[in-house]
Amino acid sequence: MTALHQVVKRSLNDAVMISNVVAAGTDIEGSASNQLFYPYGIFVDVNLDLYVTDCSNDRVQLFQPGESNGITAVGYRSLNPTITLRCPSGIILDADKYLFIVDRNNHRIVASGLNGFRCLVGCYGSGSQSKQLNFPFSFSFDHSGNIFVTNEWNNRIQKFFLMKDSFAVSFNQPKFCPTATWNSNGITFANRSILGQYSTAVFVDRNNTIYVANQQNKTILIWQEESVNPTKIIHNNCTLPNSLFVTANGDVYIDDGFKNGQVQKWIVETNTFVTVMNVNSTCYGLFVDINNTLYCSMPSHHQVVKRSLNDAVMTSNRIAAGEGIKGSIWDRLDSPRGIFVDVNLDLYVADCNNNRVQLFQSEELDGITVTGSGSLNPPLNCPSEVVLDAEKYLFIMDRNNHRIVSSSLNGFRCLVGCNGMGSQSHQLTFPFGFSFDHSGNMFVTDTFNHRIQKFQYWEESCVNTSSAVQTVYASKLTTNSSTYLRSCFGSGSTFYYEAIQVTIRRSGLYTFFSKSNMSTHGSIYKDYFDPSNPHENQLLSADVNCKPLQFKFTIALETSITYILIVTTYTPKETGEFLIFVSGPNNVNLKTMSSPSVIEIPYSSDAQSKYSSQLTTISQTYSRDCRKSNYYYETIRVNVVETGYYALSSSSSMDTFGDIYKDDFNPMNPIESQLSQVYRSCFHLNFRFSVYLYASTKYILVVTTSSPNMTGRFSILTSGPNNITLDPYTQSQTSCFIGQKCQFYKKSIGVTLDDILRDEIRSNMTLTDQTVLVKINAALTMIMFVGGLINSLLSLLTFQSKDLRQVGCGIYLLASSITSFLTISMFVVKFWFVVLTQMDLSIRFSVVRGGCLLIEPLLKLCLYLDAWLNACVAIERAILVFKGVNFNKQKSQRIARWIILVLPFCIMGSIIHEPIHRELREVKMETNKVDINRWCLTRYSPSIQQYNTIILFFHLVGPCIINLCSALFIIFGSARQRSTAQTRQTLREHIYHQFNEHKQLLISPIILLILSLPRLIMSMLSECVNPSNHRLLFIFGYFISFTPSMLIFIIFVLPSGLYRKTFQESFKRWRRLIHQ
Repeated sequence: MTALHQVVKRSLNDAVMISNVVAAGTDIEGSASNQLFYPYGIFVDVNLDLYVTDCSNDRVQLFQPGESNGITAVGYRSLNPTITLRCPSGIILDADKYLFIVDRNNHRIVASGLNGFRCLVGCYGSGSQSKQLNFPFSFSFDHSGNIFVTNEWNNRIQKFFLMKDSFAVSFNQPKFCPTATWNSNGITFANRSILGQYSTAVFVDRNNTIYVANQQNKTILIWQEESVNPTKIIHNNCTLPNSLFVTANGDVYIDDGFKNGQVQKWIVETNTFVTVMNVNSTCYGLFVDINNTLYCSMPSHHQVVKRSLNDAVMTSNRIAAGEGIKGSIWDRLDSPRGIFVDVNLDLYVADCNNNRVQLFQSEELDGITVTGSGSLNPPLNCPSEVVLDAEKYLFIMDRNNHRIVSSSLNGFRCLVGCNGMGSQSHQLTFPFGFSFDHSGNMFVTDTFNHRIQKFQYWEESCVNTSSAVQTVYASKLTTNSSTYLRSCFGSGSTFYYEAIQVTIRRSGLYTFFSKSNMSTHGSIYKDYFDPSNPHENQLLSADVNCKPLQFKFTIALETSITYILIVTTYTPKETGEFLIFVSGPNNVNLKTMSSPSVIEIPYSSDAQSKYSSQLTTISQTYSRDCRKSNYYYETIRVNVVETGYYALSSSSSMDTFGDIYKDDFNPMNPIESQLSQVYRSCFHLNFRFSVYLYASTKYILVVTTSSPNMTGRFSILTSGPNNITLDPYTQSQTSCFIGQKCQFYKKSIGVTLDDILRDEIRSNMTLTDQTVLVKINAALTMIMFVGGLINSLLSLLTFQSKDLRQVGCGIYLLASSITSFLTISMFVVKFWFVVLTQMDLSIRFSVVRGGCLLIEPLLKLCLYLDAWLNACVAIERAILVFKGVNFNKQKSQRIARWIILVLPFCIMGSIIHEPIHRELREVKMETNKVDINRWCLTRYSPSIQQYNTIILFFHLVGPCIINLCSALFIIFGSARQRSTAQTRQTLREHIYHQFNEHKQLLISPIILLILSLPRLIMSMLSECVNPSNHRLLFIFGYFISFTPSMLIFIIFVLPSGLYRKTFQESFKRWRRLIHQ
């Protein structure tokens, strides 16, 4: 009875209709637990529990049998307020006791579920359209689950059909315990060779199928569960897609807004793409909610837009959040990134430049800050992704802090990437997005490391810790303990510490905490601890937190890794006893280990040197931290006269930063030759460190700034055992480094056709638009191909004769006729491969990589095989002279066939190291972020390089020497035999006559050696060589080294009367056959 604010009841089994009994409420309106205020719909379940929609109290009350005080089941005063109601008027429970409620004044019907409440129908505000309601009052289900609704103010009853699988979301929302922990060391699921560069989009569906967008190759990569390599690759025309979303039926929505201004949908059933949304810019976040509405976040427009995919016609987008003007007030955004829409149609937005996450409730344009600026949660720095778990806790990608954080009952905490940016397994560098699989593991796009990292969820972290095993370790810090410089407390900030090796017997989650009268500080390291660099390998560091003066932290540890626990103090030079307690799934072994001391060298007034200068806008720049911003810097030569520790410090109004290098400094590789500094101060504005320097050694001090594009004056002060001189220094640039800032790869050996022509070829232009030199080289290449083809045809015409193939020489020369053509063909393939892959940078990475690995080794195989076949001819000729009439032709034939069969495998085995050590590197160009440079490099270790040198000499010089020695043997051998038989002439006269008769045998190998020398020299170059300085010389040397493969006919057929006669006969025979 609405007006009486009561629910009454009577039994229908009574024969006489007696007075009603009050079931709920009093006759007085109110909001107390025993009161109601305009109750409407009611429902009684099989347990006789009464559910009442208490309209004016905006709640649903549950009255258990015999109880007059109700429990708020749904509403703002419920135990778990997950949804706001406005005058609920109807309620039904399904077979699983989930609630279905008419939310009258919100013009909708909502339902509870495993993931909280969600909107079912009427989710687009009031109205008269088929998808809208206007003050609905009651509803009912039919046996098929369809809903019939009294749409009161529209004067109609609406039927809403149940859609199968309509409530199944496509993504994983695991349920985690409050202590859920992930392995801090990620596993690289996919690297640059698969993803390309700067991948941002990853999605894992409920079947554990993983979807990733490869921006570079314009593909969508798909891994089925447990697959190591992609099981499907979808090619598309999207330009630099930043996001994708997969629905429950397997359709993929992918961003194509950067160039084409649209969102595309790949339909799994037809394997086709269609446009489903028009946008004005790239979408950094895509989402499809349970009502089949597509959302796109557009950072450049500071807005999130949406449109219903149920509409037959692609209408204009509607605003979901943001006015389109950047700002930080509640209805504005600043460069929004990732988005998430829950089952209540509440929209969560990662508001990057406002460093916050905004919540926009359904159909509301005023946002609520749930974390970040204006809240009491940890400071964010450009959040780029937000995900809700089953309990509606937030998981946020904190992009510029290179980590993922999450909310919990105890506030926010860091989950992975908690040790700063980097490329180690426990670090991230500007990550972009992430997704859960059904086991709770996280897949993260580690964008600037060009990889996807998988962080494993530790199920053990939710085990009841009351059954944990505890280990106790007791020790003390004394004045004899090792010392190091933990942090910045001015001069004399030395800390005593103890290093403890931690051996894990069972992988799992372990808690470390201390007990001491000292103010303890604890850090744990992986593999080793370097006291001179206390941030290296550090997994976690904890100051006093849980109790006065004590530290406590929890971390996931593995059995296969060595850990080092460092126990020190919060203040310098503090001593005393301490206890360490470790609790976890098993005992751990704690063992004291020796570790050296690090001493800060005092900055005394003795033996000081001073240097002053300034950084200006015309100073040299480099990328100190491997980001895009430039840092002005100055290089200073440090001249040391006495070996020892030296202290260096700066004084400036700028925020200075200093590094010292041995021998030289290369701005393209700011890590190479960098010395390990014993101590770096973090005093405001100035740097300060100590380093051990040797007399008569070249050192370079680089002075720059901690922030980019800063200028100003600075002074350098040094102190140590003796004065040192500081002089301005200009470093010489090297051409050994390939790539842009911090994407460097050092060339190790050889000059190839790639190096010679790279700078001459114009990217993204046709052959007609190339330079004259490229066109000339292309024409010369084709001329050489035609010449090689003619040479091979004429040689084949000669040596196909059976008479010539009765001995091994004929068989060798027939094979050489074929290999010479293969050599010149591979040379042509190599030339056009280099030219075309540089002209068209959109050629697929896999194609370019295959050519990089295979073409050069195959070219060498053909070249070496041709040379060794010619050497075999020379050897057999020498044997013929030596054997004379005892020469066995049949044996010669058998040996020749075996050598031709085995020789290619021997050569390939000797050069197999080359394809193994070849790699394709890609570098984004600074002038155009879309274009890339591809470098095919060979990188050898010193031992492999030494082996490669021997092999080069063996294959290039060996055949020439064999030819030369064979010719000399034939000349002198024949002369000696003739001098024995013909005594009328002296041996010298016979040698002279034999030389005149066989002079071509000497001239040919000398010519071959001369022609091979340029290739040998270029192959041996291992120093810094820039072919562009002498491009014509290098091109001439490279091309001429392939001319021996065109000279088989000239070298072997024309000088020989027998071969020439055989050729003439074969040629006449083929002419007759052609004219018949």
